[in-house]
Amino acid sequence: MMRASLRSVRRLSSSSLPTTMRAAMVRETGDASMLKVETTSVPELSEGQVLVKNEFAGINFIDTYHRSGLYKRELPFIGGQEGGGVVAVTTPKAESEGVKVGDRVAYSVFGSYAEYTAVPAAKLLPVPATVGLDVATACVVQGLTAHYLTSDAHAGLILPGQWCLIHGVGGGTCQWAAQMAKFRGFKVIGTCAKGKADVAQKLNLDELVVLDEVPGTSYEDYDSVDVVQKVMDATSGVGAKCVIDGIGKNTLDISLNALARRGIFISFGNASGAVPPFPPLRLIAKSAFLTRPKLLDYTVDRNELLYRANEIMAWLQSGQLSVSVDTAFPLDQAPEGHIYLEAGKSKGKVLYKI
Repeated sequence: MMRASLRSVRRLSSSSLPTTMRAAMVRETGDASMLKVETTSVPELSEGQVLVKNEFAGINFIDTYHRSGLYKRELPFIGGQEGGGVVAVTTPKAESEGVKVGDRVAYSVFGSYAEYTAVPAAKLLPVPATVGLDVATACVVQGLTAHYLTSDAHAGLILPGQWCLIHGVGGGTCQWAAQMAKFRGFKVIGTCAKGKADVAQKLNLDELVVLDEVPGTSYEDYDSVDVVQKVMDATSGVGAKCVIDGIGKNTLDISLNALARRGIFISFGNASGAVPPFPPLRLIAKSAFLTRPKLLDYTVDRNELLYRANEIMAWLQSGQLSVSVDTAFPLDQAPEGHIYLEAGKSKGKVLYKI
C-alpha cells in the first residue's frame, strides 16, 4: 500500500516526471573509463524522501576511491554523493517537515551523478536565493568536511593563536579548511604546488610553502622543499599543534615530524595513496594524537548537519568565505571529470552540470 500511495504522490506532484533518466554508473571497478553514462529508471520514493532534479553534482576524491575499488561499494552503483537542484516531488512525511516542490536544495547521499536523486528530507540543506546552486553543491562534501576538520576533529587540542599546518591548500577541501582555520583564530601554514600558488596566495595565510609539482597527479612533490624545517622556522621551533592532511602516504612522515608537543595529526584523505600501517610507538616522541575521521561521524543528526551548513551558508552570503568553482563538465563527459580531478588540474571545485 505504501509503494502504491507514493506512486500516486509522484503523479500528483509532477505529471510530467519521466520514468527514465541519464546517470553515470559503475558496473566494474577500475580506472575512469569504468564510469559510463546510461539510461536507467528514475528512483522510486520511500516515505520521508523527496526527488531532487539535479542541476549540479560534485566530483570528490572519495568518488574516485569508490570507482577504483579502494573503498568498497556494492556493484553496480550510480556514482557521486553530492548534488544540488530543485525538489521535483515530495512525500507526505517530507512535506510535514516543511519541504515543498520547487525548494532549492543541496545534499549528500549516494547516487548524485544522475538527473534525479531520491533524498531523505532530513538530509536536505536549504539553499538561500543569494547562493548559486553550483556554489551550494560545492559546499556539501568539501565544505562540511572542512568545517568539521577545523571545528571539531582536532578535539580542542589547538587553540586560537596556535599553529595549524594544512597540506594542499591550492584546491579542494583544504582551500576551504585554510579559510575556516583562519576564521577560528588559528595561525595557518599551507602547502601547495607552484601551479596553484596564485590561488593559495589569495587565502591570506600566515605562511605558504610552495612546492614543485608531480606531473599528472593531484598532489605536490613533498621532497622538493623541507616542509618540516619551514614549519619549525615559522613556529620558532615549536611545531604545529594540528596538522590537516588529505595527501596521505607521501606526507605521513612530514605530518608527524611537523607536530608540536601533544599536537594532533588529522589524516582524512589518500590523494597520494593510503597511509601505510605504522606502530603507535611513533607517536611517543611528542606524545602526539592521531585521528582518521569521516564526515558521517560529524553530521550524526539533522541538528549537527544544519549547524555546520548554516554557518557555511552565512559565510558565503557575507562574502567572508571564498569558493572557487574550477569547472563543470557535462554529465556525458563523466570519465573526463574524474581524470581531471585525479590529474591535479583543479584550482577549485569540479562539478558535473546535469
